[in-house]
Amino acid sequence: MAVATDVASARRTAHASTLALAVASAAAFGTSGPFIKPLLTAGWSPGAAVAVRAGGAALVLLIPALIALRGRYRMLLDRWRLILAYGIVAVAATQLFYFAAIERLPVGVALLLEYSAPILLVLLAWARTRIRPAILTVCGAVLSIGGLVLVVQPSSGGHLDLLGVLFGFGAAIGVAGYFLLSARPTGDLPPIVLVCAGLLVASVALVAVGATGLLPLTFSFEPVSLLGFHDVWWGAPMLIVVVIATAFAYFTGILATARLGSRLASFVGLLEVLFAVLVAWWLLGEVPTPLQGLGGASIIVGIVLVRLDE
Repeated sequence: MAVATDVASARRTAHASTLALAVASAAAFGTSGPFIKPLLTAGWSPGAAVAVRAGGAALVLLIPALIALRGRYRMLLDRWRLILAYGIVAVAATQLFYFAAIERLPVGVALLLEYSAPILLVLLAWARTRIRPAILTVCGAVLSIGGLVLVVQPSSGGHLDLLGVLFGFGAAIGVAGYFLLSARPTGDLPPIVLVCAGLLVASVALVAVGATGLLPLTFSFEPVSLLGFHDVWWGAPMLIVVVIATAFAYFTGILATARLGSRLASFVGLLEVLFAVLVAWWLLGEVPTPLQGLGGASIIVGIVLVRLDE
């Protein structure tokens, strides 16, 4: 009996640690927008910012990835499909569709469409298994999406652009793909190698698309405004985005999703929007409203309900 109790306790501790990893990943992803915003204001194009973000993060993870690989380069060839899918779908396509959406839609509407990904995953599981989701999952989904609406406070300001809506759903499919690919067994391929290689693939793909002229790649090396200072080196916010919002976020995200599963991890990922609001409050002085606080609480309750169902 004591052994069974110890095993159960160890499992709860391990699961709590995994949830903490997922929350840390969401928090890290949430820093990207507020730190990228000064660069976009200074003249960077979204495509250029994402290409540098992905490429820089791949370089940050390169040495640890090579150490983990230990000369077994054959594994890269054996898992090339997963690496390519991760880089194109989970990184490049998600970012491109989202930025294309915000060019045609209010940011709140684009975010709401992008973060409908957990609902897509629930519907996909329903279609694949023919088993209806449990009431706790349904309630959790309703509360989480309702909370997301309160946090992003979407406002169309008129007629919604159909192409923008399609781009928003494209971003949602990309986010869903990110969680599905992160939850897939990688076999002998270390997760850090998959993340590093995927980020490198994404950066190369974005630069290649930019070279065709379909994706604007505009860089600016002028000082930016950050934390009330107006002559900050442009590399400072980019370094934070590369190290924290990309390298750390993707690595902890794949570790957590592989253990939690795509559905629960996707609901925890909704916290990214809440953390983005909090970081914008601290960094840009954009004070959240009481409704946004209520929305954040609703998201958390929804995650708890989905966790209880798990």
